[in-house]
Amino acid sequence: MMHPLIPTVEDLAADAVTHHYDDMIAPSGLTNMLGTVRVDHDLTALGAVQFPPVSQGLTQTAVLFVDGRLFASFGVPVTHEWRPDRVVRRATAGELEIETTTVCVPGRTAVAIDIAVRNTGAVEREVRIGLSAAARVTRSAAAWLDAESPSERDSVLVDGDRLVFAAEDDAAWSVQGLVGGSAALSGVADASAGSATPEFDVGIGGNGRGGDLAVTLSVPAGGADRTGYVQAVGLSEAEAAETWTAVAADVPGAVRAAEEFWNRQLRAAFDPDDDEFSGALPVLETTSAPLRRLYWWAVLGVIWFRRDFAGNVLGRSYDTLMPNYWGTTTFIWDYSLSSVSHALLDPAEMRTQVRHWISLDIHSHFGTSSLTGGPVGRWYSVNDYAMTRLVHDYVRFTGDAAFLDEVVADETIAASVRHWATAWKDLRQDSALADYGEIDNLLECVSSYTHEVAGLNAANVWSMRTAADLADLQGDETASARLRAEADALLPAVIDRYLPGTGVFTAGQPDGTRLPVRHCYDFSVVGTTIADDLAPSVRDEMVAFFQRELQTENWMRALSPWDQDASYSVRPDHQWNGAYPAWPADAGRALAALGAPGVLTDWIEGLSRTANQGPMGQAHFVEEAVPGIHGGARKAPPQLPYIIDWACSSSGAWIELVIEALFGISVAADGTVRAAGCVAALDPHAVLRGLRVGTRIYDIDASGGITEAPGR
Repeated sequence: MMHPLIPTVEDLAADAVTHHYDDMIAPSGLTNMLGTVRVDHDLTALGAVQFPPVSQGLTQTAVLFVDGRLFASFGVPVTHEWRPDRVVRRATAGELEIETTTVCVPGRTAVAIDIAVRNTGAVEREVRIGLSAAARVTRSAAAWLDAESPSERDSVLVDGDRLVFAAEDDAAWSVQGLVGGSAALSGVADASAGSATPEFDVGIGGNGRGGDLAVTLSVPAGGADRTGYVQAVGLSEAEAAETWTAVAADVPGAVRAAEEFWNRQLRAAFDPDDDEFSGALPVLETTSAPLRRLYWWAVLGVIWFRRDFAGNVLGRSYDTLMPNYWGTTTFIWDYSLSSVSHALLDPAEMRTQVRHWISLDIHSHFGTSSLTGGPVGRWYSVNDYAMTRLVHDYVRFTGDAAFLDEVVADETIAASVRHWATAWKDLRQDSALADYGEIDNLLECVSSYTHEVAGLNAANVWSMRTAADLADLQGDETASARLRAEADALLPAVIDRYLPGTGVFTAGQPDGTRLPVRHCYDFSVVGTTIADDLAPSVRDEMVAFFQRELQTENWMRALSPWDQDASYSVRPDHQWNGAYPAWPADAGRALAALGAPGVLTDWIEGLSRTANQGPMGQAHFVEEAVPGIHGGARKAPPQLPYIIDWACSSSGAWIELVIEALFGISVAADGTVRAAGCVAALDPHAVLRGLRVGTRIYDIDASGGITEAPGR
């Protein structure tokens, strides 16, 4: 039996999810790489329609009414079926079956919904479809510096069958309408002094009634009729109107185009001859459905965040979250968790992004805006480790050693790497270890994981050794020897923070006390950076701790429920009730490094069941907290107190899991390739084909065999 090598949108379709109003369901997102949209509960409602530089916060629009009644009030379950190219929503209300297909229109700053109404009754009937429309479009002159993007109170007017919304300065516009329908103002907007463009405000929850769209369908008995909704945004009224007209002329065509677009992106991600990306990911050949599913899930989760909108100061970037929060922001930490993926898939973009970060002060922000290039947020303690990892992965997979000699911000990139690798020295207080500050610089919702944490101090040992490897590549033996000696000198102080018999480390506090912290970040980072330096008993105890207190069948807890800090927060990306999406992948790499590959391979089937809800979320709940969805760990929702987004770019950590842990592929700074993995436990005939290292291409099989493939 032949197994597919390249996924299509159908292969990556999420499980159908059926839910009622305000169930614990994270609303899904769509993108066309120009912008994003959130697909809400009812059959047509949309939120957070963002096409940079135009934003409108989390504003919801296109809320459905059927024959004058708010659809949500029918209380009927709604089924959502997500694919990369579309979301199909369907429900039955009496004798009406309503199905909608929502897409982000390729190449357009627009979203379209194909709306079909079927009549299961015995007589023809007229059905009035109404949509309550709103917009809060604005064009901010600055970076979007808050989690929610900017928005403002818009004016609105009727233009034939459309509603036209405008920002106060006329720099952002939204045009919305139903094909073949009518438009009217809501009557609650402020039209004082006879204004032709009355303003409307929003209520609690962030919505507003700018106007109403309606169309009456004649639906035959046993038959169907359809219409379409389009929202187009632009920087001028003419631009938004032209986009609306073009899309509204053929909404079913927009749906077909979205499928073609996303199948093209998926093919291109594995094709080094396709110029959609500057590189390509290796193709996985396997009979293991769980392994294949996880790998494809990871690939989609990286390309899903590519942003090529006009005005992107970097030309191309990869956002971190969508569709609710931190639009246009790329976090250094999250990007680094997909470091190998970026180096393979899009090294030209990675090179530009890394150079850009070097040109700024990485000790003053957590990321940058693709709108302005400027900094966003506060300093994250991980930045030095993250940047070292990025340069290392870029150089070893591309073979571009000359990158180290380039001058950015008045010093060579090699000098920057050495600065990051030793920056910890300036953070020492009264011990040999670096003090990484307070909660907001680290995990944000674990109050005990502060100051002298083991994970980042272990990362300092790795970073100095990595900087030494890069110094060797440049022939600087003096710098290399000094860095290795300093790494060896620091190592005992890190290991001293281990609590014998427990599998966990302590975090040193300013008063000299040491708090035990049972968090996965220490397990994963210590395990992936200094595993070979640990005594066998320590490695065994760390693995036992992971299995006993963190691992679940289909996901993991970020923090042990036996940790005293488990009562501090309910944010599931870092607490007992769930985990951030890179944590299971990084934990898997740590398991392999700590000498427990069997624990990893036994876990793969369960983890693959969580790849059933579209790209991996910013966090998934463990089932002790919230029941799963069809065997997969449920995505956490965006509302308070969880504030978790539907998708997160650190999906690439799972690509690294497959390449470096399951296939056991090790690529040195000089491009030397070795392989000794555990994937044979899943499929003894698995092959990773087309791994590009420098100018060479390799096929790696499950036995560790490495074959240099002909160049392409």
